[in-house]
This record gives sequence, structure tokens and C-alpha cells, in this order.
Amino acid sequence: MHPLTELIHSDMKPALGVTEPGAIAFAVSTAGSYLTGEIQEVSIALNSGMYKNAFTCGIPGSPHYGNLYAAALGAVAGKPELGLMSLQEVTEADNLAAENLVKENRIHAEMSEVSSRIHIVATVRKESGAATVTIWDTHTGITSIEVNGEMVKETSADKVSGRVESADASFGEAAETSEPPLIHRYTLGEMLDYVRTVPAEEIAFIQEAFEMNLALFREGLANPRTTYLHYLWKKNGEQEISEDELASASLLCNGAIEARVIGLDAPAMSITGSGAHGIIATLPLYASAEVRGISDEMRNRMTALSYLICMYIKEYSGRLSAFCGCAIAAGSGMAAALCFGRGGGEKEITACLWNMASSITGMVCDGGNHGCTMKGVVACDAAFRAADLAMNGISIEPIHGINGATAEETMRNMGQIASPGMVATEKTIVDIMQEK
Repeated sequence: MHPLTELIHSDMKPALGVTEPGAIAFAVSTAGSYLTGEIQEVSIALNSGMYKNAFTCGIPGSPHYGNLYAAALGAVAGKPELGLMSLQEVTEADNLAAENLVKENRIHAEMSEVSSRIHIVATVRKESGAATVTIWDTHTGITSIEVNGEMVKETSADKVSGRVESADASFGEAAETSEPPLIHRYTLGEMLDYVRTVPAEEIAFIQEAFEMNLALFREGLANPRTTYLHYLWKKNGEQEISEDELASASLLCNGAIEARVIGLDAPAMSITGSGAHGIIATLPLYASAEVRGISDEMRNRMTALSYLICMYIKEYSGRLSAFCGCAIAAGSGMAAALCFGRGGGEKEITACLWNMASSITGMVCDGGNHGCTMKGVVACDAAFRAADLAMNGISIEPIHGINGATAEETMRNMGQIASPGMVATEKTIVDIMQEK
């Protein structure tokens, strides 16, 4: 199996709801699984990106949202063996128990540092004692478990994230090793060679992402809580796929994002640790392929490129940062894949990335919330426009702005705008949210 296939396969993961509340619930439920008796107290310390992204995020199976309820539900109902799906079986009684824990001030959450590197420290106290779980770099990357003062598991963050030797690379600030992350060892030209020549059966698993993300969209379509989705449905003639490629793409993409961020009970197939990234990197391509009559095999090849471009940018920006990786990284991946599906090569895709870098790179991330839907709308509009322009020989030249002379330089510059460029912005965003 090609290393890039391994990278994609290892990074594609189902996630129920936004991945940050899922990661919090996973950490807390893991700590709680080592203890017995009644819950006395739960404390979580989160890096700024984790804290911000879960701050007003909907939680599947619950009317509640945010860091405190993600931790509370993880304590009373989380099943750590399910990973980011740990809240899959939340009941009404679980919601009531979580409400009581929050009301009794037994759940505490704080921001530990301003950083794009994922960091969670979850401590649970029960009658039998206390347990602490520490996560670094990836949403489920446990580096230590301490129970009643005894270390029962300890692994270095680099080993968990597998930055150097494994395809399962982590992202952002963790990249302080002598070796570059796997994805950065490839040029755009080499990525294109891969997606053109990789055996179709080797990347057939990508079909799972379309099936899961479409099911999430349809869950949103059947639910009256979604608002943007129903408007986009009408704009597309009340059909999933119309003759309007962009309208169909925006409907599927942003309907699924809205269903996810309001906490509907259906998973998304995530990429780079984000369900919204996974949705943006896939569903617009599904719509494009349907409208243009592109084969399933070619659609999978397009999606492989979409994923790789997203990963390339995210390795620089960090998994959780002050800019909207969904629109910028996944949106750029989607735009590149649109060019590829229309017959574009390295020249056209590089021009497309120049157009994306010059347009939406500054979009901020103010957490995983309903606003992600609007950001997705903008990402679809920008990506389709950037691809159309590039395929017609029109782009922002590399002399301008943050564009680089090559696609690789441009993607690096896009990522570095977030980390280290927007560290102060991240703190300001969190300050604003806390003041509310």
C-alpha cells in the first residue's frame, strides 16, 4: 500500500458531532473508567483551540452544548472504547444527571494555554479516588493515564502522533523533529502522480466517507432544527442534485455541516481530526461528479487529492488554530480537486491555490458552532470560483500577497498565517467568547 494511501486511511475517522466535544468526552470517560463510585468532581484543562471549538458546540443526543456539558456527559454516559463516538448512547436520564453535575458546580473547565497543538488534561474524582488522562496532538492521542498517583500508562507525544515513522501524522506545532511530516515529503506533482496511478481498489475505502457524510446531510434534511439546509434545499429546486453544480454542492456540504454543529445524532467522516473538514473535502466533489457524470473511481481520486492538500496546509497551521481550517485548508483541497476533475494539471491547480490563498486565508475560527455553516457556504463559493478562474487561465500571480512561487510555498504560507501568525488572534477570540 502506498504511504499516502496509508496516511489517508489512518486519518479518516467517524466522529459524532464536532470532534472537540467528542475528544473531551473521550478523555473524561477514559479517566472515569478507572474508578468506581459516585462522581464527585470533573476538571478539564484545554488548549485554546480545543476550548474555543467546543465552547458553544452542540452535543449529539443532548439539548446542551459546550465544554462543561461535554465533560459532564463524558463522565456519566461516555464509552471510551468508542473513541470520538463515545457519546453515541446518551439517554434522557444521562442528560439529567449531567445537568445536575453542572448545577452543583462539580464540572470545571479552563484554558491551559494559547496553542494550536491539541492538549487535554482530564481529571475525574470518584469515591474510589482520582484519575487523570492527558491527550496530546490528536483528538484521541492519550499520552498518560495516572490513577491515584500511580502512572498506569505513559507514552511520548511524538510516539502517539507518529510524526516521523508512521503515516498517522499529527499536525502543527508538534512538527519540531529532524524529519518533515510525511505529507511534506511530497510535492504537488508527486501527489498528482499518486492520485492518477494509485490502483482504484486501494482507495475504494474513500467511498465510506461519501456514504457517511450523505447520511448526515439526510438526517439534517429530515430535521426541523436545521435552517440553512432547508433554505439551500429550496434554492436547489428541492432536490439533492440539480443542474446547478454549485447550488447542489453548497446544499450537500453545508446541510451536513449544519446537522453536525447543532448536534444531530449522526456521525461525519472526519479528516485531520475534523468532521467539517471531512465534509467540505468530500460532499462538493460528490455533487460535482453527479452533475458532470464523473465516475466513482475518478471521484475517489479527486477526493484523495482533496484530502492531501488539506493535510498539507494543516501540518503548518495546526489542527486547531485561529483561522478556519475548514474553509481554508479543506476548501483549498476541494478547489484543487475540482480542477483535477475538470482535467487540470499542476499548472491549473497551482493557479487555483493562488486564488484560494488570496481570497479566504484570513477567515477566523470562532469555535465549532452554527457559524461553521456560513463559513462553509463561503468556502464552496470561493472554491468553485477559484477553480473556474484557474481553468480559464486566470489567477492572482505569485508576486502578490502571501502567494508563493510554487504550490508548496503557497500552502506553507497559508498554514503559517495561522501558526505562528494568529496566536494573538486566538487569545482575542477566546477573550471575546468568555466575556459573552
